[in-house]
Amino acid sequence: MEYPVEQIEELKRYCSAVRGLGEGNAVYLYLEALRLPAGCEPSECNALLRPFAGADGYPSQLYFSVQIRAPYGKNWNVLNARICEKNWFAFSWKASAAPRSPLEALLNHLAALTQPR
Repeated sequence: MEYPVEQIEELKRYCSAVRGLGEGNAVYLYLEALRLPAGCEPSECNALLRPFAGADGYPSQLYFSVQIRAPYGKNWNVLNARICEKNWFAFSWKASAAPRSPLEALLNHLAALTQPR
């Protein structure tokens, strides 16, 4: 699966580079130096966006290269998941609906970092 160029360009506003990484039949989006919301530490890190539903039941998922310290505690239920030859971390959060675009998925996950629940 390839993503339209305009969808990739939208993501570049939030990180230094975007590229697709394939695993099995899926293409994840690698977000280099993703800028995180205020109050998060570190303020940026590499991330892997899965803007589609997975076997885990989540309509999308954002994986981080490190565990993020957010303004509110998160349930980091994915620890060292091996995807595309790297280890990733993710917190439990489920959007109410499937995202319409990779950008919507990314923004939903970033907003969840600064929400109490």
